[in-house]
Amino acid sequence: MAVRMDGLDRKILAALQADASRSLDEIAKIVGSSKTPVWNRLKKLREAGVIRQNTVVLDPDALGLEACFFVLVRTSEHEADWQERFLGVLRARPEVQEAHRLAGDIDYLLKVRVANARAYDAFYQALIAEVRIYNVTALLSMEEIKSTPNLPIPGLSRSAQTDEAGP
Repeated sequence: MAVRMDGLDRKILAALQADASRSLDEIAKIVGSSKTPVWNRLKKLREAGVIRQNTVVLDPDALGLEACFFVLVRTSEHEADWQERFLGVLRARPEVQEAHRLAGDIDYLLKVRVANARAYDAFYQALIAEVRIYNVTALLSMEEIKSTPNLPIPGLSRSAQTDEAGP
């Protein structure tokens, strides 16, 4: 369910997505407000669940995680206990950056970040040892063209969501 937000809320969110380490003073200056209203709005947005967490974005290459695989999983198991066990395995594996349940021929799509093909194989072997899977197809990303944790903010211009939200 969408939360009601005005233009100031949207500007605050854009400024945070550009750099969440900014001080309250910096954010207030960027959005053209003072600290107290910005602080109150941040509190409201956190309580409403719009802001889920503050975090940092790490460079996978700098950490030696140079291989990104998109893993297509098909299963013949659709019982609740299988799904619960499968989701538990995925949540426990730090290599799994994303997991999506899909409509169509493929049941699940995983984004897996590892050092290399050997590390992917170890992940794969561990996965199939823990849960029964009908078919797994792994696609190696040759080049990351675009990756961003930022979401488009409805009601805010495209330019306000990119460079103008930055310093």
